[in-house]
Amino acid sequence: MSGNPAPLIDPAAAGLSPDTPSSLDKEGAATAPPSAIATVLHDPGAVIGLVIIAFYALVALFAPLIEPYSTVEATCGVFQPPSAAHWLGCDDGGIDMLSLVIRGSRISMLVGLSASLIAIGIGTVVGVAAGYFGGWVDMVLMRITDYLIVIPQMVLMIVVAAVWGPSLTHVVIVIGVLMWTSPARLIRAQVKGLRGRVFVRRAEALGASHVSIIRRHILPQLGPLLAANAVLAVTLAIFNETALAFLGLSDSTAITWGTILEHAFNRAAASAGAWWAVVPAGLAVGGIVMGCYMLGRAIEDSLNPRLRISYLSLRHWQMRTPPHRPEAAPRRGREA
Repeated sequence: MSGNPAPLIDPAAAGLSPDTPSSLDKEGAATAPPSAIATVLHDPGAVIGLVIIAFYALVALFAPLIEPYSTVEATCGVFQPPSAAHWLGCDDGGIDMLSLVIRGSRISMLVGLSASLIAIGIGTVVGVAAGYFGGWVDMVLMRITDYLIVIPQMVLMIVVAAVWGPSLTHVVIVIGVLMWTSPARLIRAQVKGLRGRVFVRRAEALGASHVSIIRRHILPQLGPLLAANAVLAVTLAIFNETALAFLGLSDSTAITWGTILEHAFNRAAASAGAWWAVVPAGLAVGGIVMGCYMLGRAIEDSLNPRLRISYLSLRHWQMRTPPHRPEAAPRRGREA
């Protein structure tokens, strides 16, 4: 028989695009490549990041059940140092610091998650519209994005939060609305690459609508990229919320890691030598930031293997010397 044989596996049925390469097993049958989740879970950094995030999520979820003391009543002395009864000491009001840090994880992580969802949602809409339609739509949306990128986000957040007034709702909206620019540019670049793929052009030739193409062919391909940006957005949102709360631009009645630091600063805990009133909340912020960063970086590495670089490969690249090239012999002039 002439012609190419029919494939043993349907790419569409397997959830693959027609351009996605497949591998062959020992019997010669086509097999799908490993999923993005399986690739990420093979990275030790991703596993460590997931464990850290899961630990923080469980602490935030069961905070009222695992708090050793009340967060509204004094249970020890003023700036009492850490002891067997109070592992992280107490603040100036006699409140147990461990209980405050545990309770603060709920609102801090909720603010980070909510703001990241807003940022990724806006960034996805802008990036997909600019990358898919192109033309004047791309030009207008990207000029707006560039205008917001050049403005320092933290300065703009401080100004807007100060105008609106201290409120957790305002903080979430400000952080989410001002963080969508970077995801939008990354998503736009990915969509522009997908726009010319064979399976997208085939769907257009069959008469599929723009909404159908975006929903069935574009958005599924953006899953890993959206996941990586969402994890990194949570990190930035928690950090920005902590900074705004420390500056007094958040709700001072809500217990967050930022308000704990702001309260300790106003009560001169560092000057009094009460490091335990400052360090626990700072370590809590650093821990969740590290966990989200490790997971987000692992997802990025799975998307683009060229980003992976190990110490040995870097050392080999630094020690490598260029090959010796013999000097060309001087050209002789034409003899008379």
